[in-house]
Amino acid sequence: MKILVIKRDKLGDLLLTTPMLAHLRASLPQARIELLANDYNAWVVADEPTIDRRWIYRRVRNGRSVSLSAAWQVLMQNRALRREHHDVIIVANGSWSPRAIERGISLGGRRVVGYLPVDSVSRPPHGLTDPLREPAGQHEVDRLIGLLAPLGVAAPPTPIAPRYRLPVQETARALEWLAARGLQADRFVVLGLGARRAKKQPTTAQILQWTECLRNDFGLDTVFMWTPGASDNPLYPGDDETAAPVLAAARPWIHPFRGPLLPALGLIGQARTSIFPDSGLMHFAAASPGGVLGLFADSTVSPSPLQWGPRGPRASFLDAATSVAELSLDTILGALRPRLEHSPHDQPAAG
Repeated sequence: MKILVIKRDKLGDLLLTTPMLAHLRASLPQARIELLANDYNAWVVADEPTIDRRWIYRRVRNGRSVSLSAAWQVLMQNRALRREHHDVIIVANGSWSPRAIERGISLGGRRVVGYLPVDSVSRPPHGLTDPLREPAGQHEVDRLIGLLAPLGVAAPPTPIAPRYRLPVQETARALEWLAARGLQADRFVVLGLGARRAKKQPTTAQILQWTECLRNDFGLDTVFMWTPGASDNPLYPGDDETAAPVLAAARPWIHPFRGPLLPALGLIGQARTSIFPDSGLMHFAAASPGGVLGLFADSTVSPSPLQWGPRGPRASFLDAATSVAELSLDTILGALRPRLEHSPHDQPAAG
């Protein structure tokens, strides 16, 4: 059986697809499993042993700019994919995605699997041979695994955590960065920004209070990281303005890191644990040895941690009623303590 999994989304979304890929491989070991991803997120599964082939396409649109050469490359790639005559094409979105469904159908698989809204399952678009009812009240990881049901693959008996392999050189770079600042692996916490919504970001006062407590009570410094750039950047909104007052406070136990993604992941991999608002980095931190405390807020109208919370043996989350600013120091410490008191090299601790 030849299976093509389509994943057009962002980095964290592809990371959350790795449990589905692992379960698919374990359940159908003789199948040929291929993945269609874009040039932005495909590196997440560069060394993923569950995949026999990666098909990588360039994104046609970046913000307001359109690349004609990328459009031509996608057109040629689609023709090549149709010649592959896949037995099954899985549109790997935990919710209905019209564009992804359209892409899946266009590639000419014998069967195409994907989610539709509840009121549309009875009248699926032509070519969607296996329409599934969009689930409610499930985590994204479980929703993605649910797409395997038409292949006769049941849910695993125990949860499968997302995973990725950081390039060896990034670990070496992280250790060099830490040594240059007098820091040691496992003797610091990563605290990051990165949420698109201000209500999910900790305030400057909270950051200063939390990091001082980490230093005084646990002897742990803080690596403070954020997304570079201005908040009004249409492509990738940054957190420079939010980070500025923290930097201005010049606390000696706070070590700023404003850098690229892979070096950031290298540092996260060496931390005792991490604290991140709902973001892609939160999911990567959840898959790291130290785990993560994820910060959510106002989930009645914002993405819910029930679907998008961090998954991993050392991952947990807090969901504030309206804003992360409401969370007290005691609440934060209560959620962090299992990870602060036990190294990632000890027995994994539940959140």
